[in-house]
Amino acid sequence: MKFGKEFSSQMVSEWQQAYMDYDYLKTLLKHRDHHGGGLNRKMTLDSLFSCLQLFTPRRQRLCNSQDVEGGVHLKAKTTTTRPIQVETTADGQVQTKFLMEGEVGEYEREFFGRLDKEFNKVIKFYEEKAEKVLKEEEGLQGKLEALITAGSKHNDIKYSRWKRVANIASRAKVENPERCEWEERDEEITPLSADISPSSPVGAKSMIVRSQAHTVVIEDGESSRVGQSEDGAIESADAMDTSKMSNNTRGNIQESNKTELKLSRENSKKVKKLKHAYIKFYREIIDLQNYSFSNAKAFSKILKKYEKIASRDARNPYMKVVDSSYLGSSDDVVRLTKRVEEDFIKHFAEDNRTKGMNILRPKMTRERHRLTFSTGKFKLIITRRILVSGFSAGCVFSLIVALAAIIRTRNSLQEDGQEIYMNTMFPLYSWFGFVMLHIMVYAANIYYWRRYRINYSKIFGFKQGTELGHRQVLLVAFSIGVFALLCVLANLDMEVDPETKNYQAFTELLPLFLLIGIFGVLYLPFDFFYHSKRKFYLTCMFHCIAAPFYEVSFADSFLGDQFTSQVQALRSFEFYICYYGWGDFKHRKNTCTKSHAYNGFLFIVAVIPFVSRLLQCLRRLVDDKKTDHRWNGLKYFLTIVAVCFRTANSIQPAQIAWRVLAIIFSVVAAIFGTYWDFVHDWGLLKRGSENRWLRDNLLIPQKEVYFIAMVLNVLLRFAWIQTVLDFNLPFRHSTQTMVAVVASLEIIRRGIWNFFRLENEHLNNVRKEEESRIKGEDKDA
Repeated sequence: MKFGKEFSSQMVSEWQQAYMDYDYLKTLLKHRDHHGGGLNRKMTLDSLFSCLQLFTPRRQRLCNSQDVEGGVHLKAKTTTTRPIQVETTADGQVQTKFLMEGEVGEYEREFFGRLDKEFNKVIKFYEEKAEKVLKEEEGLQGKLEALITAGSKHNDIKYSRWKRVANIASRAKVENPERCEWEERDEEITPLSADISPSSPVGAKSMIVRSQAHTVVIEDGESSRVGQSEDGAIESADAMDTSKMSNNTRGNIQESNKTELKLSRENSKKVKKLKHAYIKFYREIIDLQNYSFSNAKAFSKILKKYEKIASRDARNPYMKVVDSSYLGSSDDVVRLTKRVEEDFIKHFAEDNRTKGMNILRPKMTRERHRLTFSTGKFKLIITRRILVSGFSAGCVFSLIVALAAIIRTRNSLQEDGQEIYMNTMFPLYSWFGFVMLHIMVYAANIYYWRRYRINYSKIFGFKQGTELGHRQVLLVAFSIGVFALLCVLANLDMEVDPETKNYQAFTELLPLFLLIGIFGVLYLPFDFFYHSKRKFYLTCMFHCIAAPFYEVSFADSFLGDQFTSQVQALRSFEFYICYYGWGDFKHRKNTCTKSHAYNGFLFIVAVIPFVSRLLQCLRRLVDDKKTDHRWNGLKYFLTIVAVCFRTANSIQPAQIAWRVLAIIFSVVAAIFGTYWDFVHDWGLLKRGSENRWLRDNLLIPQKEVYFIAMVLNVLLRFAWIQTVLDFNLPFRHSTQTMVAVVASLEIIRRGIWNFFRLENEHLNNVRKEEESRIKGEDKDA
């Protein structure tokens, strides 16, 4: 792998702008070498006479044949030494001066000017980040010390309770020593005194006490003593027992503080939160170390290329400055890494270094099964995921072709009575189609997020190394598609077959069985089939349902927005409940639309996702105190009103008032939603932006992509026009077809929105959330 690609692959996505612009400097060298005649420096007598080396014997030449490395035309070095001098100005900036001004061309000045600018940028960012992590470590240390103090107080309370119980029990056992054995007394007092044996002095004296003191009675806190010898023996044994127990208890408390935090239930949440903060902080430190190493190596590589092109020895003097700078000489971050490792292993991993480092180090996913095909310079690696997802995609395509062929050859959809069949079976199977399409769109989002280095796993809060790739997500989508198409084919085949045509009840149950199977896999608690992702999804879904009672994370709001694009799928789910709950499947009749309860629930089901997002906005308004959440909530409120009027118009299309109100509120909601998408969610339409009508930072180099996305978003947002104006297509079953088309267009619009939403979050909002998170944790502490 060339260093440019390696350097780009090692970048932290959020810090991409802070890395040295290696590609630009390399392109600058390429351009000057190909079009400017080397670096277009002036010829002097020394450089002119150096050409006489061409007439010396080959073994004495200092210039070897030309070379090409990484696409750059390379030349060998000459014996020229120290052509540059790197100085540090009063404000700490690095500036390169040339010792041979007469030989330096403008291209070399431009190159080193840009190199100095990049080096100053890297140094400034590294110093700021190092200072920030050192301050953050102080905050974590304070929280850790506070929890340790709370734990020690909790253990001291336990010790005092054990001591009182030991004193009372050691006296009370003397009342009837024949019934009480030594082992029972040992278990009743505390497990910490289990190492006191009868052979020890304490055990021996205790045995003497039990054998002699038969008449000692303790009742209501008072004791009647027969003689001083018994009383003295009892007090002596009791004192030694308590002393031994005190030493053991205190020793265990100290050992507990050394190894792992053992706190009360009240502090257990704080311990988990602090542990997660340590893991995240450690990985940020590792990223900072990699940042230092990668940039230092990049400076060395680009100067090496300059040497070979310009035939000047500039690498050594410049790299001395790099190595002596804070970037190359400071070991603050290295020492900080060691301290964090020691603290984490000591307090969160029971002094087990292997266990602690397995938690701290990022877990990289690996492909265990792969096939490699090599042909010359090209290598094709096929992993198990590619094979399985490709096989599933092939099955889906084959089943679609088979379904189309069966419908056409048997003329299944043109026979009498098929209108009822389509009104019942199409809503049942359309649910699988909507879910499959949405998952495929999400897989496409993951592919492009990774391609443009958007750190979606960090934005969503996935655990390191557990995030799914686009092939894994496609496997889920194609698996659902395969089983759904198999059920459709089985249903059609059993419908037209005379032998199985009478078993209509069984054929109608096929989609219900598949739906139960999908939800069964989703809710299974066993560790298989992406268990951590299923758990994460269910947690976010529960937070969406109980929106005002939980703090809203980005993943919760993102999932809530996905549900707003699945209104038709939710209505299909309502049809499942009605169709199978009321027994319509036994007679293949759709009586749901005639029910006032079913029509009433059409309103409720349609607005549930928007109400959930409205409640999330209100919760964030209370937590963050930002007016943007108020306007965002107003957007969802307008959408709720528009959806209600459109639903009323679909139930009673003859009422002109419903249609007029539906058009008015739908237009207002669509305009407001489009504006919010462009300005707030995507961060576009900035007036003073470097990119006209866009924003300053763009991850996609082709600017026209953003304008195309905006046009598509407007067109797809107004797809509801069909539901109001009631367009009819010139073929049968046009109503169900248009419902499916409009719902699918909304899902595609949501997929486009997803990409640019996370791009904006990645560029502008991640650092703000991290700073607010740190401030919030300091307040909690």
